[in-house]
Amino acid sequence: MDSGATKNRVDGQTAPITGAEQDSTVSDEVQLLWRKLRELNHMHFRLAALEAQQAGNSLVVMIGAGIMAAILLSAVWLGLLAAAILALSQYGILTDDILLILLTVALNIVLVLILGNIILSKGYHLTFPATLRRLKFMFSASHNKKDE
Repeated sequence: MDSGATKNRVDGQTAPITGAEQDSTVSDEVQLLWRKLRELNHMHFRLAALEAQQAGNSLVVMIGAGIMAAILLSAVWLGLLAAAILALSQYGILTDDILLILLTVALNIVLVLILGNIILSKGYHLTFPATLRRLKFMFSASHNKKDE
């Protein structure tokens, strides 16, 4: 028996592992490692795709809220103009109509502020936070391995 050959125990018997079996084992390990690497890349791409979907949904909400805010700001402008015209026509005497218009303007401003907060809160998802955290973790882990 070759002194460099490794022994394999099967059913109570010992048999040397030949060079072909060692090549097969190395080949199997390389294939297993390749499959695991592909699965890992697939998970990263899936995470990126899910975050892209979330970013897209956030963008749609932000655009919709922005359009609504623009419409409300237009109504605010028209309300301010109407209030100014009524005030001028009445020579500065406040009437119930002016107070109602100013109340409408104030309500529109509050709605614009609420929509602005929605836009700001949805902006966080456009930065792909989970993907960035994962990449930072992988980057720091790879640097720690190099330092060892």
